Amino acid sequence: MKPTETDQANEDEFTFKTTSSDVDVTLQQRLTDLYEEFIYKPGIVAWSDWRTRVGSVVLLAYIFVGTVGVSLYPSPNTNQVERGLQPFTTWDAPLGSTPMGEDLLAMTIHATDDVLLMILAGGVWATGVAVLIGVLAGYKGGSVDRTLSSVMDIAMAIPGLPLIMILAAVFSPSNPILIGLLITINYWAGLGRAIRSQVLTLREGPYVEASRTMGQSTWRIMFKDIVPNLMPYVLINFVNAARYVIFASVGLYFIGVLPFSVQNWGVTLNKAYNQGALLASDLFHWLIVPMLAILFLSLSLILLAQGLDKVFNPRVRTRLAGESKSTVEDDDDDGATISEVMN
Repeated sequence: MKPTETDQANEDEFTFKTTSSDVDVTLQQRLTDLYEEFIYKPGIVAWSDWRTRVGSVVLLAYIFVGTVGVSLYPSPNTNQVERGLQPFTTWDAPLGSTPMGEDLLAMTIHATDDVLLMILAGGVWATGVAVLIGVLAGYKGGSVDRTLSSVMDIAMAIPGLPLIMILAAVFSPSNPILIGLLITINYWAGLGRAIRSQVLTLREGPYVEASRTMGQSTWRIMFKDIVPNLMPYVLINFVNAARYVIFASVGLYFIGVLPFSVQNWGVTLNKAYNQGALLASDLFHWLIVPMLAILFLSLSLILLAQGLDKVFNPRVRTRLAGESKSTVEDDDDDGATISEVMN
């Protein structure tokens, strides 16, 4: 008996539903795998290190201050509070005040958002350009390597600080993102050179040869096989670039190269120095407050980078994520077993 048109339609509908269900399951499984690979496992490994926890908490505190705090706490102004207050004497100015009646806590809070934007822009620019040029030069070799290496050598030969000072004096930028890019205008060259040297070794690895044999594209090999192996080194250098932006921006504001129209910890230090805070004990807190803000932000970045280094170690990452029953401890595991980490 031949199937009728109705039977054929029902069969086609059943096949479509089955196929759709299979696709849904596959998509759900893919999303689950992506979550476990890029969120769950890195999160377990990173949070197992006390340095990651401390660095994250401190950095999140700065981010909160730079986003929410600036809108909640009043801006610093002359005669805002009583003049010359010492720290921890009144809630009107918890960290004290300047001889002009400016709240030091307000000056610190309202400088945080610009500093965060500077270090983000400068760090991303410096490490991004360095990774792109360094990996491309090291992997491709030949004329591409010679050309890009010459560009990096020229950028390294230009004195960074005098160039920054000249450009800052000419353009007087006030946008924190532009200032971050300006400070790291040629900072990437040295990192790019170092990354190129690393890639010269990695490109001969068996997994890279296997990808080339399978006909993978150059960009896929670079960013799937080579860059992940460089991530611990890149992460540390991102932190170094961010710290460089912090210190350089504060220094440029302190010596007056960048305009004082922007709130910055360097501006606070400049005012304190000009008012004789180095010699007057009753004004010493005017120097200490911005210096502590710089210190703790730099320290949080260092701790976070050291803790996240484990995320890019596949063996440690797999064991701490609970996929391996091995309890052999690495030298940098701080004595933590799997059960201790998971609990």
